Amino acid sequence: MTALWGLLRKEALHILRDRRTLAVLLLLPVLQVVIFGYAIRTDVEDVRLAIVDPAPDFATLRLRGRLTAAHVFRVITVLRETGPLERLFQTGAVQAALVFEPGFADDLGRGLPARLLVITGVTIQGHVLSVVQSVMREMGPRAGGVQIVPEARLRFNPTAESKNLFVPGLMAFVLTIISCLMTAITLTREKETGTMEALLVSPLRPWQIIVGKVAPYLLVGFASVIGVIVEARLVFDVPLRGSVPLLLAEGVLFILVSLALGVLISARTDSQRVAMTAALLGTMLPTMILSGFIFPVESMPRVLQYLSNVVPAKWFVIIARGIMLKGVGLAYLWQETLVLFGMALVLLGAAARSFHERLE
Repeated sequence: MTALWGLLRKEALHILRDRRTLAVLLLLPVLQVVIFGYAIRTDVEDVRLAIVDPAPDFATLRLRGRLTAAHVFRVITVLRETGPLERLFQTGAVQAALVFEPGFADDLGRGLPARLLVITGVTIQGHVLSVVQSVMREMGPRAGGVQIVPEARLRFNPTAESKNLFVPGLMAFVLTIISCLMTAITLTREKETGTMEALLVSPLRPWQIIVGKVAPYLLVGFASVIGVIVEARLVFDVPLRGSVPLLLAEGVLFILVSLALGVLISARTDSQRVAMTAALLGTMLPTMILSGFIFPVESMPRVLQYLSNVVPAKWFVIIARGIMLKGVGLAYLWQETLVLFGMALVLLGAAARSFHERLE
């Protein structure tokens, strides 16, 4: 028992002296519960809505007021015709649209069906139709029992198949994990064997070392992008309405960001175990929770929405869905592309600086 007590005391002192590990053990579960609790939400909030009302009347104004009062929808614009809707959907300015037919109230008064077109996704569609049905129950007796006839149309995913939304997000998830983890582990393995120190004292400059390490994996990542796109098209039958070369180029840019993050992690760690943990925590959880891959970013609290902007996968998910499902090009995706390019420059610069500090 004396020996056992000595072993227990030694392990307790070891844990208390390793303050970083102790902090991770104590704070990580709390942090994960907070992030998961706020981010994993199926509630629909702050839906950007466009309304097409050619001839406003008391019935359309009442329905529009009820939608605004639901605190789920935010009316972005009210149009007189449907022409601008295409561009609004492609740019992501709106997520849903409500199109009234002219003479909406007159049809109700004459006992004719009042038709309404709802253009949106599956989840949002249910909220819109619930508001319409609520107003319909209130107005039904006054209109002689005639009901509003809503017609639903799913934008960019008419078959309502979840794979069309999840597979582009899975592309970001898989490419992030593979690229970042691959470089982080490889470089830290060289540190453990001593070959990295030999490179650091060589005539090569830090940026040359990084380019030499990243370039081969960039080619491997490019092959992975091709394989993932082919698999998404042939195995899962996900539509590919946009430019394939543009999707490949965006995939390579995203791979470069992930590789740069892996290099930065490896420059700041000394063991494969620590590098693997940092790579998984720094890529897997943010990609799953904060990228919009599974849970809509708009439903998260403002703090997490702002935090999601530093997650590279968020921007690639927007790009992949835009090219594959919407068929849009660089004219609509230049902002997201510019963000990824800026992230690549910042991460590569930070990695080069880390190697330079280690050399000093």
